[in-house]
Amino acid sequence: MESRSPPPPLSPSPTLLRRLINLDTAVSLHIYTFFHPILPYSLLKSLELSGDGRLFFPIVLSALLATTPITTTTLVLINLLIGSLLDLLLIGCMKQLIQRPRPVYNKNMFLSFAVDHWSFPSGHSSRVSFIATFCFFYSNQITQVLLINLFNVDAHSVIVQYFVVVVGLWAAITSISRVLLGRHFLLDIVAGACLGVLEGLLVFRVFNYDNLTTWFT
Repeated sequence: MESRSPPPPLSPSPTLLRRLINLDTAVSLHIYTFFHPILPYSLLKSLELSGDGRLFFPIVLSALLATTPITTTTLVLINLLIGSLLDLLLIGCMKQLIQRPRPVYNKNMFLSFAVDHWSFPSGHSSRVSFIATFCFFYSNQITQVLLINLFNVDAHSVIVQYFVVVVGLWAAITSISRVLLGRHFLLDIVAGACLGVLEGLLVFRVFNYDNLTTWFT
């Protein structure tokens, strides 16, 4: 009597998380493949540089050191620095905890911009989203102090009126450019953007200079 071999074991169906990751990977690759030949590489690299922390931190520190006595400008810059440090801490911890590799088609990153090998969440996206959220909450101070006093921009000029909108558009375009450069997956920048908005809200409501000085005095 002919013996029958046992049927092969059924492969376990992918979990919901794995399906989401696979979909994210496929959509991100499709976006990268479609737009990569169209958009100028120099433009995408310029956006990458504009949101890089190694450019952002020296600018904020230099502006902070230039405003010695404590004024409204100083307080705004201190709160901006506090939020930036919070962003750096949270992004670093989350990347080390999750350790999602970057896209395999990511090229030329480790020559100049890379500080880690992990992709989730996007540090650029969280940083620029925090800056945009910060500018939204502190729009009055930024308009009255930073733009008018430092750059002599008239309070009723178009630049002042649309300043927050311009920063928000820059943040959105810079975040999207991370996928177009192949640096991140789509889900990375969405998570980074959400984190950046939350950081802006936390700095405005909780971790600001006034509250911190009250806690530690």
